[in-house]
Amino acid sequence: MTPNLLTLARILTAFGAVALFSLRPHLLAVDLTAVLLTVTAMLLDGLDGYLARVRGLATPFGAKFDILGDRLVENLFFTCFAASGLISLWVPVLFFARGALTDFLRGLASRPRGNVGDQEWMAKTGWGRSLVASRASRASYATLKCMCFCYLGLLLSIRHGPDALSHGWFGESRALTIAQAITLATVVFCIARAIPVIWEGRRYFSARPKAPRTVPVAASR
Repeated sequence: MTPNLLTLARILTAFGAVALFSLRPHLLAVDLTAVLLTVTAMLLDGLDGYLARVRGLATPFGAKFDILGDRLVENLFFTCFAASGLISLWVPVLFFARGALTDFLRGLASRPRGNVGDQEWMAKTGWGRSLVASRASRASYATLKCMCFCYLGLLLSIRHGPDALSHGWFGESRALTIAQAITLATVVFCIARAIPVIWEGRRYFSARPKAPRTVPVAASR
């Protein structure tokens, strides 16, 4: 099993979870299965990178494929829950825009420079690395997204379940409040992790184009 295959498995697992969450009518057993697939997809997110580091299988393609998997999984779940009316449409729009911008800036930063093949990477500052690339930040962000996806998925069953679920602690109004709080926390963390990349990528928007080199023309005799 290679890291790229694990990334592919993560994407397919996420598709399976979203497909089950989207089934009508909503059944608790089906949504619980989708929750298990969601947890599996999030675990695979950390496993592919770990396997790449331990076995020395990290490649530029694998790194970009892993980021692609992140974007697909995020937008799959948030689009599904926005279409279900659980969250605002602006949530998947924000995640899409944030991912497009940060990936664009990282693409500019990873271009070979000159003839020596050196690469200029983002998150050079200590605070940027801590917020974007540290294991604690990655694990916290993945855990928060997993909680958000699982809770929103179970909320689908609560909304369409027996009347007993419409009252008390598991009532729809209270459950929606909790869902909004978890979603907001996920959105805030998402934006916070994008700040270092955008801050360090600002130089690409203010950079002045270099004047073309002119080659003197030898005077004719």
